[in-house]
Amino acid sequence: MNLSFFDQFTSPHLLGIPLILISMLFPTLLLPSPTSRWITNRLSALQLWFIHLVTKQLMLPLNKAGHKWALILTSLMTLLLMINLLGLLPYTFTPTTQLSMNMALAFPLWLATLLTGLRNQPTTSLGHLLPEGTPTPLIPALILIETASLLIRPLALGVRLTANLTAGHLLIQLISTATTALLPILPAVSALAMMILLLLTILEIAVAMIQAYVFVLLLSLYLQENI
Repeated sequence: MNLSFFDQFTSPHLLGIPLILISMLFPTLLLPSPTSRWITNRLSALQLWFIHLVTKQLMLPLNKAGHKWALILTSLMTLLLMINLLGLLPYTFTPTTQLSMNMALAFPLWLATLLTGLRNQPTTSLGHLLPEGTPTPLIPALILIETASLLIRPLALGVRLTANLTAGHLLIQLISTATTALLPILPAVSALAMMILLLLTILEIAVAMIQAYVFVLLLSLYLQENI
């Protein structure tokens, strides 16, 4: 019984072919396609307003040199947001519950920000490993600690997104299972569990949006340190 709770995190297959790529690319079909008109309908206007708002928020901590990353960061934010929200629908698969996918997104982008800093301003980038005014006996230990904290950043990005979404999906499945099981025995308790389930679903919608924003915001902050 306990193992069945984790079946929802198994990548779906059809004739031995993994369908995770389709589940990753499907949200892009919901994005507005470029046309010759400025605004086509209200939905397109709402999507463009939201993308503009997200881009503005992500570019706030960055200087002009970092604005070249606007397309990458905004696209990543939109992709993660739509994958997380679509994964809350019944009988769907959420690719962002897979640590392998999140690490595949986090590691190359983190490495790109690090290499950008080492190429443009190597002295300043390496200077982050040793804060100013550090006592001489603490220098070797502090360099090791700062290096470890630097190298663990992509792992923290991937694990944070995976853990939050996985925990939310498990809670929803546990409470929905309890609601169904208690319905013929204790209807009052089942109704209470249903109310908790509705509140938890609203919370998970907020978590899905916040985690997508936090993932990209932390990447933009890492970028700001290196430009």
